[in-house]
Amino acid sequence: MAAYGHRADVPNTRWSDLLATARRQIDLLGYAFLFLPEQFVDIALSIEHKCASGCKVRIALADPDGTQTQERDALEQLDGTLPARIRTTVGHLRDVMTIPGVELRFHNVHLYNAIYRFDDEMIVTPYLYRAHGFQHPAFQLRRLSPYGVFASFADQFETIWTTAAPTRNPVSMANQREA
Repeated sequence: MAAYGHRADVPNTRWSDLLATARRQIDLLGYAFLFLPEQFVDIALSIEHKCASGCKVRIALADPDGTQTQERDALEQLDGTLPARIRTTVGHLRDVMTIPGVELRFHNVHLYNAIYRFDDEMIVTPYLYRAHGFQHPAFQLRRLSPYGVFASFADQFETIWTTAAPTRNPVSMANQREA
């Protein structure tokens, strides 16, 4: 549907439209995607309203203590800040962790892209070597059939989701970050 030179080029209105129109499923997969809760300060309230209407939300963040996170941090030359960015995201999302229909898991896999799915639309950001999240290109996709590019990325999310571990205690983890 659309291609952007950088994830940062995706208009905020596009993200808010996708969030507003999702009815059944929101799946988020990445390392930290801190930009989402920082750009949309009422994301917890939006998710709460979505879940009250039957929407399911699955969030897969990188394990802040995992080896893949440390390797990605070194690759992007982030000087050890990626684990803190993940914990900050968890802190921003702590209010959604008690909402029925929301599940947060930590993955410990090398990601080659981030996936942000909203029902039958998604934004995928393939990772470029040594680039930071906002610098990666972004592609907006729509499901047109049970096969194809959309289905490939949806299957990738499912595969990683099944290997991801439920978070230890996201509320206490966020509180540790603030201490």
